[in-house]
Amino acid sequence: MRVEDKKRSLTVAPFKCAWGEEFRFVEAGRGCIAFEASAQNDVTLVFREQPGSQHYHYKMDSSRHYAVILGSHRNKRLKIEVDGRTVVDEAGVGLCRSSSFQSYWISIYDGLISIGQGRHPNNNVLFQWLDPDPNRNVQYVGLSSWDKHVGYRNISVLPSAPQNSIHWSQIEYAYAERHGEGGHAKNEESKDGCEQRVIADFLESWDFSDAMFVVGSERKVVPAHKIVLAASGEFDFISMSGTAIELPSFSYPVLHSLLEYIYTGSTQIAEWQLDSLLELSLQFKVKPLVKRCEEMLDCFTKMDNDLSVSSRKLEVSSSGSKAHQVDYFPFKAPVSVQKIKQFLASGEHSDINIFVSGQGFVAKAHKLVLSLWSMPFAKMFTNGMKESSAPNVFFEDASAEAFSLLLQFMYSGELKVDNRYITPALVQLLLLSDQFGITVLQFECCKRIMEFLSEDSTVLPEEAYFNEFKGYGLCTFGELASWLGID
Repeated sequence: MRVEDKKRSLTVAPFKCAWGEEFRFVEAGRGCIAFEASAQNDVTLVFREQPGSQHYHYKMDSSRHYAVILGSHRNKRLKIEVDGRTVVDEAGVGLCRSSSFQSYWISIYDGLISIGQGRHPNNNVLFQWLDPDPNRNVQYVGLSSWDKHVGYRNISVLPSAPQNSIHWSQIEYAYAERHGEGGHAKNEESKDGCEQRVIADFLESWDFSDAMFVVGSERKVVPAHKIVLAASGEFDFISMSGTAIELPSFSYPVLHSLLEYIYTGSTQIAEWQLDSLLELSLQFKVKPLVKRCEEMLDCFTKMDNDLSVSSRKLEVSSSGSKAHQVDYFPFKAPVSVQKIKQFLASGEHSDINIFVSGQGFVAKAHKLVLSLWSMPFAKMFTNGMKESSAPNVFFEDASAEAFSLLLQFMYSGELKVDNRYITPALVQLLLLSDQFGITVLQFECCKRIMEFLSEDSTVLPEEAYFNEFKGYGLCTFGELASWLGID
């Protein structure tokens, strides 16, 4: 074993393992290691309660440990072993490349093992597995090899956290700065600040997730969002073990089809799995999907088709995808708009409390919904600032009434104001929509205001909210239109 750059780069010879205090989790059972590796096969990391020796090999270790093997079986498979017993053996995942270094990360959090590529944990997830009997005492990481030399470099041992708690690039950057290692340059945000996202962007994403499925005999972990699930069917979150819905008798492709249908309105499923998809949709009472599966099965029955062996892909689409009144609303069928509105009123499944300074509490809201409409909100909740993990967020220079109107629009797609008047709240709502980059609301407010102004008019709004316009230099129809970029 040759150390090339103290604690940052090393080469591990065949059947050897590198240990050290620098490869130790700060908190037992919770930690993450990010690294680059170059190997023909079998990049192996071992997680133990105590460090082993240089001549250690995990296959002969009788103590409790996890082993993650990237490129096992001559660079064909990903393997996870628990105390020497194989629990995951997945083809074509996390393969090695000897011609250059590849970035990987492996995170352990109370038995949830997550594996991915890239420098930032929780991005580019390749695989997750949840240990039903987690070892919460593993703390030391061993960097090992099989029958070929493995090169490791840029090794960082980081604190771990629940997958939805904070943006991982910020954790890595702050941790490296604090330990004098030098942070990685953060990628510039490529999206425009006013771009609106859609719910399909969060399919099987850990961002803002507050529920997860553990599916199949391999116990694959799949993230989800309670507000989306609850607005599409009936999911018994109360009886769940923590936040996990256990589905041992279903395969991952079937669960993926169910979630894809919920988040996007359509999915594909192999013919022979259509019965299983119907069974799963019946279990969670996703009624539109139940109806579509039953219709398709009935059609095949009439045609006397044998579905039990056919792997042909079937397209399953929601017939109600046009049911929403507005095209820009981020939630589509089978998600119920009525239920989404009810969740704002009841605060059910909320993860953030909204306050306006000096005016008090406004509403219990959902970071996912706010982030769908607004990139500034999304950045606020994921950039490592206090709002990322704090349960309460306070806003300055806004009225509680205007903020309430903003939230109502986000949850319903409708602007509920009196059309007969230009009120101070409407003017403040226009400024809020500009501040948070919600273009459709900005133009809707503008439309309402312009109804009371003519292009040649110098008639000004009432003094109570004239100052709001004056701050932007807006006094006439033409000035307002110019500010919004309207000819």
